[in-house]
Amino acid sequence: MSKIFPTYCKYLLAFGLASAVVSCSNTRFLKEGQMLYTGAEVKIENDTISKKEKKDLQSALEANLTPKPNSTFLGMRPKLYFYNIAKEPKKDKGFNYWLKYKVGEKPVLLGDVDREFNKDIIENYSENKGYFNARATYDTVSKNKKAKVVYTLRPGSRYLIDGVKFQKDSTLINKEIQNLTARTLLKNGQPFDLDVIKAERERIDSRLKERGFYYFHSDNIIVQADSTVSKNHKVELNVKLKDDTPDLSTQQFSIDKVVVFPNYNIQDVRDGKYTIPMDKDSLSKYTFDDIYVIDPQHKFKPKIFDRALYFKKGDLYNRSNHNLTLNRLISLGVFKFVKNEFITSDSLNHKFDAYYLLTPRQIQSLRLEALGRTNSANYAGSELNLNWTHRNFFRGAEQFKAAIFGAFDFQMGGPENANNMFRAGANVQLSIPRIVAPFRFNSSSAFVPRTNINLGYEFQNRTQYYTLNNFTGSFGYIWKENIRKEHELKVIDITLVSPAKVTDEYKRISENNPAMQRIVAKQLIFGPTYSYTYTNTMQPKTNTFYYKGTLDLAGNLTGLLTGANVKQGKEKDIFGIAFSQYAKIENDVRFYHKFTEKSSLATRFIGGIAYPYGNSEFIPFSKQFFSGGSNSIRAFRARTLGPGSFDPRTIEQGAYFDQSGDIKLELNAEYRANLYKFLNAAVFVDAGNIWLLHDDPQRPGAKFSKDFLNEIAVGAGVGLRLDFSILILRLDLAMPLRVPYYEKGSRWAFDKINFGDSSWRKDNLVLNIAIGYPF
Repeated sequence: MSKIFPTYCKYLLAFGLASAVVSCSNTRFLKEGQMLYTGAEVKIENDTISKKEKKDLQSALEANLTPKPNSTFLGMRPKLYFYNIAKEPKKDKGFNYWLKYKVGEKPVLLGDVDREFNKDIIENYSENKGYFNARATYDTVSKNKKAKVVYTLRPGSRYLIDGVKFQKDSTLINKEIQNLTARTLLKNGQPFDLDVIKAERERIDSRLKERGFYYFHSDNIIVQADSTVSKNHKVELNVKLKDDTPDLSTQQFSIDKVVVFPNYNIQDVRDGKYTIPMDKDSLSKYTFDDIYVIDPQHKFKPKIFDRALYFKKGDLYNRSNHNLTLNRLISLGVFKFVKNEFITSDSLNHKFDAYYLLTPRQIQSLRLEALGRTNSANYAGSELNLNWTHRNFFRGAEQFKAAIFGAFDFQMGGPENANNMFRAGANVQLSIPRIVAPFRFNSSSAFVPRTNINLGYEFQNRTQYYTLNNFTGSFGYIWKENIRKEHELKVIDITLVSPAKVTDEYKRISENNPAMQRIVAKQLIFGPTYSYTYTNTMQPKTNTFYYKGTLDLAGNLTGLLTGANVKQGKEKDIFGIAFSQYAKIENDVRFYHKFTEKSSLATRFIGGIAYPYGNSEFIPFSKQFFSGGSNSIRAFRARTLGPGSFDPRTIEQGAYFDQSGDIKLELNAEYRANLYKFLNAAVFVDAGNIWLLHDDPQRPGAKFSKDFLNEIAVGAGVGLRLDFSILILRLDLAMPLRVPYYEKGSRWAFDKINFGDSSWRKDNLVLNIAIGYPF
């Protein structure tokens, strides 16, 4: 029976049965005398500290112990099992190597545990947290070739701070330190904590660097603790400079010269092809407003560095301006590497020169992209993009981008003359690294504000139906207050839609449908748009937040000046086209909660409304809201949901019509977990719908009403995400749980679920293939 057992285990494992991993114990692979290490436990024996203090101390101690035992999953150790069953590979590649060392995990044995070392860690950590004279012991508990180590700590009472003294003397640096004492982190009555003491030293160091002490370091500060002058487990702290602090660290430095090398290349320096002038006579011909720009070939306008640099001649050094300058030079987008050096020029007067060594990126680039795609509306196709970028168009770090594209989408499995789509067009963008305006705009942000000018054209051919010409243009600004807050204002955003051809077939199916007729009507939309974005998702927090609000105001000033009012028969036009007038607002709110490093919950709420008035009775089709698809409610195909309880099955067979609305509400929740390295899984629920502001006889039930909650669609599903860092491929399989166009009282679809029915699967299981996360 013992000979058959290993083979039997491998057979079960090949079929993915978890019971095989349980039954095939990893301990049978151990040699004589070896024991599998299953972890450590810390017990704290002290009746004078609270339960919370004891729990916090225990968790921190256990987290610091080494080594960590083999990872487990539902009480099993599958990675260890894969290591044990895989043969030792002859080369550092191949299946056996991958299985043993990439999938598998080497066993952690009791012999790998240095118990004396861990004991010292426990005692030292406890003392650093104020539990002086802490003592620890350990014991090993073993059974069935498995062992764990139990450490017992007797920490004693925790010492509290009873007085903080900042030692005084007559030096300049000491006077500066005395000015910082009001905000000290060391407070009377707080526990003695070495981490807080380190943070206080770093705080002082950081503030001194804002006041010119460039060469100062936190290690120059010592905090002495004296527990002999106080009773009842209290300690006094004395903060002072170390006696051996270098004299250079105690001096305030100011800026002498600011020198910029915008064409710096380290290889040219090594090869002797590039020399850096250091004396003022050599630099004099490169002077620009108290800075020196060493650019003999005049590739860059010196003015761009005057805007980016926050150090001027005579300024006292401070770390904020140091970092701000580096960040602004990087955000220009034209330099690949940004290096900064400070070289002492006058040691007697404590002055140094600031050198900025900038290595440009490739100024021009040409990129060809070929894409294949599919979407949840049963369309597949390809797209070809040719992009040209110039990163220094007018020698002022202006980025000019030009692109041409062509795309073709066809209905999979459709008839020979299916309603396929073809798109082609071009667009250009000029991004200027400053605010171009008749007023002065000052920004102290680390991010350079930009003025963006865009022009675009797209030709769209929906075969069998219509062809459209779409012209776009915009002029506006984008700026960031900081890494979390961003503003974008388009002073003017223009869209002109002009039909080139409308087929008789489309005229026939839209004859009694004004909403479909508006799709191919001439549209002129212009006005300002503004968006505000706040996010802290880049920070390593448990809870993070994202918000984007957008306001779109079209034709408002023009409508006011012309007295336009379509309801009173006063429709106004420009060049024979009635301009659109409306107000639209949309809010996108997201909340992320991290359970562990490998699991999290992501939620999103979208709420928006578009209101036409003045010269418009309806919102332009291109500016309405849509629902369904891979980034929306995934159980419904793209743009097929809503509005309201309207039943899309009543649309003529074979006819194509995107469902649109004036109001949108949507809520999404998704649990995400990492399965293995690049492989992630998700379980999600989506809910929401779109509605119209007014009745539409062709779409009964589409108007928003007090009964809107009964018209909410709900879908759920599971997904896989292949995260390759530079690319995230997402596959989501969803099904509807609540369908708003079913009869009232039977809109929940739980009783209709039938995975065994092929026709049900075809109609209800929606596969979404997309790039990136949905939110």
